Amino acid sequence: MLQLGTPVRLQRLSERAAAAAIGGALAVGAVPVVLGAVGFTGAGITASSLAAKMMSAAAMANGGGVAAGSLVATLQSVGAAGLSTSSNILLGSVGSAFGALLGGAKKAPSSSPPGGPRAEGDQPGENVPQVEPPKLPLGSEKHEK
Repeated sequence: MLQLGTPVRLQRLSERAAAAAIGGALAVGAVPVVLGAVGFTGAGITASSLAAKMMSAAAMANGGGVAAGSLVATLQSVGAAGLSTSSNILLGSVGSAFGALLGGAKKAPSSSPPGGPRAEGDQPGENVPQVEPPKLPLGSEKHEK
């Protein structure tokens, strides 16, 4: 018989699975949005955008043309045609892994103690008398009667 575990464990597992799905979808969906916002669009590089500045710098560095395979050329290609299926799968996998990792992170404990805030001087361990261990007589001491 297959045991699935406690309800808390199932909830954590489902939260992690949901975070993985969201992470993968965001990773794949964010690429065209970010590239379009930067200026790499399907219609070409948008004038006065960051992409236009990158293209200008690349052209000046290469004597007037943008080198094939350069960062600007690759980003323009992705902006115009999108990512290949294998690239989308890879990007989605990495996004899912990050989503699962972040979705499974433990929540930070609250800053106040469970019993509420304590008054000053009422911290645990304070005002507790320290008991000294009993002193054992040494052999060189003489006992008085």
